[in-house]
Amino acid sequence: MTDQQQNKDPLHGKTLEMILNALVEKYGWPELGYRIRINCFLDNPSVGSSLKFLRKTPWARKKVEELYINSQIES
Repeated sequence: MTDQQQNKDPLHGKTLEMILNALVEKYGWPELGYRIRINCFLDNPSVGSSLKFLRKTPWARKKVEELYINSQIES
């Protein structure tokens, strides 16, 4: 990937933790759990447990990254 391609990637330089914290700040856990129906957002949510789940579950991570990108476009 060239530098120019990396700069166009909206996730470039963002860690999963930064993305998750930004989404929790913007939406809160209840809304995040509504938008992405996974138990780690609905049942006693925490950043630590959510990160652990998201790192092991590619489909869930993809949904979180897509929501983050879309929320940046809306802002």
